[in-house]
Order: sequence, then C-alpha cells, then structure tokens
Amino acid sequence: MIPLTVIILTYNEEENIRACIASARFGDRMLVFDSFSTDNTTSHAGFECVPVIQHPFRDYASQRNAALDAVDTEWVLFLDADERMTPELAEEIRTVIRDTDAVGFRIPRHNYIFGKLTCGAGWYPDYQTRLLKRGCARYDPAVEVHEVVLLDGPEGTLTHPLIHYNYRDLAQFVAKQQRYVQYDAQILHKRGIRPKPQNYVLQPLRHFWWRFVTLHGYRDGLHGLRLSGLMAWYELRKYVLLRGLWRGEVGAAG
Repeated sequence: MIPLTVIILTYNEEENIRACIASARFGDRMLVFDSFSTDNTTSHAGFECVPVIQHPFRDYASQRNAALDAVDTEWVLFLDADERMTPELAEEIRTVIRDTDAVGFRIPRHNYIFGKLTCGAGWYPDYQTRLLKRGCARYDPAVEVHEVVLLDGPEGTLTHPLIHYNYRDLAQFVAKQQRYVQYDAQILHKRGIRPKPQNYVLQPLRHFWWRFVTLHGYRDGLHGLRLSGLMAWYELRKYVLLRGLWRGEVGAAG
C-alpha cells in the first residue's frame, strides 16, 4: 500500500496553493480537495499536476471526513493552503509512519500573524492533529468548527513545526473571526444556551486575561496585547450574535 497522501483543503487560495504544493512534494500522493473555488485555485493546482476533487462545503468536520473517504493510502496528512511544510518536518513524518503504534500525530504550528511569528496568546505551540492513519481516524460531526479528531488508538506528538501564514492583515483577520463567531454562536444556540447579562462583560474580560496572561500573550509585546484585545472583542460579538439568534433577528448570524 502507498503510505502517504497529502491533502490540501482549499477555497479561493490562488495566492497560496502553488507554494503549499511545492513544500509538500515529499508525499507519495497529493490531492487538492476544493470547496468549489471561484478564483484560479484549481487551475493553479492543475499547472502543478496535482489532482483536484471538488466537494460542496457544509462544515469543516464534514469536509475533512469527505476528504478522508476520497483517498486509499495508509496515512493522510492534512494541510491548509496557507500552511507550509519544512524539510525537517517532512523527514520526521517519513520516519514515524514507518514504525509506530500511534494512529494520529499532533503537529505544532508556528503562526505568522500580520507577518510576525506569534509565540503567545494561544498561537504556540498550537498543536493540530493532522497526520492520521486512515480507517482509525474521523472528525467529530458534532463539532462543525474548530474540528476535533476521534482516534481509534493512541496519539503521538511530532517535534518539528508546521509553518502557518495565518492572517496577512487586519482585514483578513476580521473576515475570518466574523465567520468563526457566527459558527460558535450557532452552536451555542443549538445547545439551548442563552446569554446572560454578565456574559457581555465577564466573558470578554476572562478571554482577554486567558490570552494575554495565562497563554503568555504579553511575551509578544504590543502585538500580543493587540491580538488579545481583538479576540476579547470577538468573544463579546459571539454573545451579541447569540442574543440575536434567540430574539429571531433577521440576519443575526449573517
């Protein structure tokens, strides 16, 4: 059996896809699993001779499970298009999959936010379970965002980091966080959780403290302060959106 397929998940990633592919050539096979991009993502993948499967996006967990079902290799490595492999990580992956009892591996990520390597506020080591033994791993369908991997066996941890060019600028950060808090608010609503008056004050304050102090955001100086403040703001936005859902406001989560 061919050991490893690298799967790159994409949607409108024409700026990133070719560099991501170039960094991941160590795999035995490669697949771009695309959510019907409207830019040149798929044609760029074609230029690199990488096959493309297009699959409608419902949620993050479902998309990853569909990608797992689309391949037949023993191991799968998931990458996002804004992530890059390093030669050291590639060699480590090749080594561990040859002889291991683990059925999944966590990989630490180096996150570059606004062009800066971010070492605190929850962005390092930022472990992601991305190296999976097919048939022994699925994504929990009940967790639609911030996916959770369910493993039928032990999990290992790699040492070399994956490089993640997370947010280019503030505009991209805002756009992504707005999508994330919409998902989070909808999940809380489905669970029957109603916002309480104190949530609008205490939850953002707790979130800021967690990011800046507990997760050492202060180590990144003003950059860490800015990120912790932004994430606290979106914690507030989550509860505002949740209130709108319960009130039935049109477009509350849009």
